[in-house]
Amino acid sequence: MDKKPYYISTAIAYTSAKPHIGNTYEIVLADAIARYKRMTGYDVYFQTGTDEHGQKIQEKAEAAGITPQEYVDKVAGQIKEIWDLMNTTYDRFVRTTDPMHVEKVQKIFKKLYDQGDIYKGSYKGKYCTPCESFWTESQLVDGKCPDCGRPVVDAEEEAYFFRMSKYADRLMEYIETHPDFIQPESRKNEMINNFLKPGLQDLCVSRTSFNWGVPVTFDRKHVVYVWLDALTNYITFCGWDPDGNHDEHFKKFWPADVHLIGKDIIRFHTIYWPIFLMALGEELPKQVFGHPWLLVGDGKMSKSAGNVIYADDLVRYFGVDAVRYYVLHEIPFANDGVLTYEMMMERINSDLANVLGNLVNRTIAMDHKYFDGKIMEPCEAEPVDEELKAMALALPAKVEAKMDGLHVADAIDEIFALLRRSNKYIDETMPWALAKDESKKARLGTVLYNLLESIRFAATMLRPYLPETADKIFAQLNVADKGVESLASFDGMPVGGTVGKAEILFSRIDIPKKLTEIVCENRQEEKKQDKAGKKEEKKAKKVEVPEGCITIDEFAKVEMTVCKVTACENVPKSEKLLKFQLDDGSGTPRQILSGIAKYYKAEDLVGKTLVACTNLPPRKMMGLESNGMILSAVRELEDGAEELHLVMLDDAVPAGAKLC
Repeated sequence: MDKKPYYISTAIAYTSAKPHIGNTYEIVLADAIARYKRMTGYDVYFQTGTDEHGQKIQEKAEAAGITPQEYVDKVAGQIKEIWDLMNTTYDRFVRTTDPMHVEKVQKIFKKLYDQGDIYKGSYKGKYCTPCESFWTESQLVDGKCPDCGRPVVDAEEEAYFFRMSKYADRLMEYIETHPDFIQPESRKNEMINNFLKPGLQDLCVSRTSFNWGVPVTFDRKHVVYVWLDALTNYITFCGWDPDGNHDEHFKKFWPADVHLIGKDIIRFHTIYWPIFLMALGEELPKQVFGHPWLLVGDGKMSKSAGNVIYADDLVRYFGVDAVRYYVLHEIPFANDGVLTYEMMMERINSDLANVLGNLVNRTIAMDHKYFDGKIMEPCEAEPVDEELKAMALALPAKVEAKMDGLHVADAIDEIFALLRRSNKYIDETMPWALAKDESKKARLGTVLYNLLESIRFAATMLRPYLPETADKIFAQLNVADKGVESLASFDGMPVGGTVGKAEILFSRIDIPKKLTEIVCENRQEEKKQDKAGKKEEKKAKKVEVPEGCITIDEFAKVEMTVCKVTACENVPKSEKLLKFQLDDGSGTPRQILSGIAKYYKAEDLVGKTLVACTNLPPRKMMGLESNGMILSAVRELEDGAEELHLVMLDDAVPAGAKLC
């Protein structure tokens, strides 16, 4: 029997910058859905990739002093690396600079022009460069872009327009007769009330003020508006042909089952994209799901707000599956989710370490302790077993019901409900007590079998969400994952076999300690970036320095450290030199020689707080090594003699403090 096809796509990521964890959530969500569909018997086509044209990218490339193609090649590489890091199983990673796509977009534009859907005119209004969106004055919110809240600029240029109003009534009818087309429901109401009912304006579909885009073949000073270019990726890379010679892949998988996108771009996907498809004579996707955002604290993640968290950093701190679990579980179906380091660590400790990890670890450990790892026959049942069995057997259907509506977080909750029930079952049956009574061995073997089997059920259903963890659990159970089909009966653990080694899946995190480590690491990274930025700035701009002056960068190289004098003595055979032993806060004594013997007695300086330059190269004086220079001030007296004063600080200033 042929598998039923299922086509899921993400929005293609804009190659303006490295994606943060909020951007990464979408690919992980799509991957969980794709994995689940494969697990339940579908032939899945999962497409993702990058959107690589537009004014914003051209400006960033110019600022970086490289070509737009070089710029998008670099960022597209970063995006793909992060998608791979998150263990996502996409079938195709697309790029809109692909020559095949460019050619198809050009043919689409010409086709729509030839049939009268696109016409030439001129545009005058407001333009948001980050969103690549045009707005009228009345659509602005407090004079700014209604989508992102950033400033807009006046734009006036010749442009081609698409006749959106021609298809508006048809689109409204489609939405009303296909209630699941736009999800969640709140997004559908927003599109109808804010855009369709007030009346659609014709859409600008070309630009002349920049050239990084798909050229219009019959009018070369124009490039195709980035949204017409980007949205068509869902069919061009799937095998659609502008001349109607679609390949078998397109015939099999189109229309897409779901376009998974962020709620901020739902207008483009539920108004512009369906109308483009109507004009091309193609079926509309079955569903567009506008997922919520992942907020940091109480605000949307952005570089300007200084609250960006990247997926690769989180993976380094906590591991891939812990990050997958948090973003999949903590973002509700229709409401924004919140991420902080503290919240993530609390969830790891409570759910992954306690509920899941502890259950698996102690069950495997008890089987080794009481039966040398052998899987015993469940031959002595009691009524308390039935609730656990019933819950396990009902799990696949419960998860399916949640996943059919894309309620991924709720599907995970169903799995963890079984894990929690299994932990409660341990408390109810008390295996440690049964083990003390030889006559209870059969009952103990039954209890452990039921726990192992429940863990097998949970591990099977966890695979779409925590794939690496599922592999580790099956390794500890020492059985193969035979898929959802094996969950029809509660007898999958092979009696007489042996379990694997008990290992910790997720360690509990010392939250205050880990937070300190993260803060320190972030500060070090910021310093590296600042230094790198200063180097680049220095390369780009040479500062004219007057004769006799130094630059601030040169001054910043001088390291002036507060030091405590622990010992001081005259250097033998020298009338000038004193030998200082100093505490500079590093834990290692620092020796400095200074020619100030005629101004100070050595014994008077012990215990004083001085300042020394500590990043000078070592030098030899009277056969002794001197590591630095003690700071002093010199005043010339009227008779030509000099008076020297050491720079001394209050004793409250600690050793190791830096002057700045």
